[in-house]
Amino acid sequence: MSGIVVVRDGCGPEVLLVHGGAGPRKTWGALASLADRWTLAHVHRRGYPPSPPPQERQDFEVDARDLASLLDGGVHVVAHSYGALGALIAAAAAPDGVRSLTLIEPPLAHLVPGDQEVARLARIGDAVLTYGMETDPAELREFLRLAGAPLGDGPLPESVVAGVQRAQGSRLASEAHPQLDTIRGAGIPVLVASGGHAGAHEQICDALAELLGGERGVYPGAGHFVAAAPYFAEGLETFLLDNADG
Repeated sequence: MSGIVVVRDGCGPEVLLVHGGAGPRKTWGALASLADRWTLAHVHRRGYPPSPPPQERQDFEVDARDLASLLDGGVHVVAHSYGALGALIAAAAAPDGVRSLTLIEPPLAHLVPGDQEVARLARIGDAVLTYGMETDPAELREFLRLAGAPLGDGPLPESVVAGVQRAQGSRLASEAHPQLDTIRGAGIPVLVASGGHAGAHEQICDALAELLGGERGVYPGAGHFVAAAPYFAEGLETFLLDNADG
């Protein structure tokens, strides 16, 4: 299985950027100014050119294996949404390779059992991954809005439809249960960030930060694409500098 492509920009310590359902440019474009002081390593997950397509489907376990080869020497890892699942699994498997770990709104609903809002987010997310454009239209739009897709009142934009079709058949996020105890036990510094736009995401991020003994940040203004929110780049860089010798 051929490897994924990582595009590096900048100079300084390496920051591995792992996108979720949207590509690297959409997810991380607002962090471009950090390239003056950091090497921004933009991972292209399988199915996102120029990386090869997945052999079977999008799968966080495959993502984790791809990422494992990039953790040599200790890097800062910043991961968004579905991409955070593979990042967590890779970090648990090779904690010595991770200098710090920033997690942005990962879909880990099992961390908040019994909450109806969190359960609904997980259910409609799994439905979209299973049925794609055949998902109940109201639930599809609800999920896409939570996921930060640009929606109006008319038909879905072609780019959004393409994203839904690419995601269809992916391994369900609800199947991911990364070994959080291992990460905490290894003493990896953690920042868990959210955008303050959805109660379910806030609850999941609160629970994750507590379980990992990590810092917690809320950066409103960009919805699910938290990296584009005002002050996120500054907050991230402060966290990275605080753990530069981790």
